[in-house]
Amino acid sequence: MTMTVTRELLHRLPKAELHVHLDGSLRPETMLELAAEYGKPMPAAQPEALADYMHVQDARNLVEYLERFEITLSVMQTAESLERIAYELAEDLAAENVRYAEIRYSPILHTRGALPLTEAVDAPLRGLARAEAELGIRTSLIICGIRNMDPGTSRDLADLTVAYKDRGVVAFDLAGAEYNYPAKKHKDAFYTVINKNMAATIHAGEAYGPESIHQALHYCQADRIGHGTRLFEDPDLMRYVNDCRIPIEICLTSNVQTRAVAGFAEHPVRTYYDAGIVLSLNTDNRLMSATTVTEEYWRAHQHLGFTWTELADIALMGFHSAFLHRADKLALIESVKTEIAGIEAEAEADMQA
Repeated sequence: MTMTVTRELLHRLPKAELHVHLDGSLRPETMLELAAEYGKPMPAAQPEALADYMHVQDARNLVEYLERFEITLSVMQTAESLERIAYELAEDLAAENVRYAEIRYSPILHTRGALPLTEAVDAPLRGLARAEAELGIRTSLIICGIRNMDPGTSRDLADLTVAYKDRGVVAFDLAGAEYNYPAKKHKDAFYTVINKNMAATIHAGEAYGPESIHQALHYCQADRIGHGTRLFEDPDLMRYVNDCRIPIEICLTSNVQTRAVAGFAEHPVRTYYDAGIVLSLNTDNRLMSATTVTEEYWRAHQHLGFTWTELADIALMGFHSAFLHRADKLALIESVKTEIAGIEAEAEADMQA
């Protein structure tokens, strides 16, 4: 049976979100309320105008794309704001049938008002726990080191990651400006995490070439790659990624915004999927990219010809790539498979009616 792909169908598809930044996914209404409470200026006074301003449409590269984050970070310096924003992000994800999400951020960026690093982790965990209890969505945190910060800061954040093992934090990441800030300078932080049997993912191959992915894999032992947009430029490395079943976290819209690709139709995700690479579709930043997980799936269909069967396969790959303990992961996957089968059976019945 060939199913017609619609936004409504993709909305119903159970999805995993493995690459979404907490500080890039705020609601504009919340930003305005927090700005008024904390006395912080905002570039617009109405939610619609603020959403339009925060939607990055004029960046020439990744660095310019990242400039908007100073605005969101200005209202994310208290435990109360972090808890609220984490809860609301989980609520937004649950509303589009995201069943599991790994939300990443760097706690060090939320301590400008003297908030302790531990509270910068505890607060979003409280928000996520409340969302899980009320809405049923499973979530975890990924702590990010920042490429252009001192490697010693990354080591501190790696220690923080380890301290929260099995307490809601599942992995360590390296984010931020990629060009001129090689991952290998932060390899000691990754050793700290890996030595404690925790997972790692690294932003790589977005604003720099496949050698950045090579460093992430061979110097820092990353279990997944964030973006990986330029992996195709090194066929031997691409074959290695495929052979070793290293998942790639694809973020279509933000790759277009940061000029990592010329347009949606030119994105290498089709090449990766056809080669058999493990991948997932993700938002990166719901606010700055004005997107949702459903919209990312829709754009893959609209611009790159992904069918329902292929998109359902990608959704399952997302769950398989999650940093969950195996028993939890398998149970979640079986639940998702059952739900997908139900959607397909319902669609077939409608066609025959």
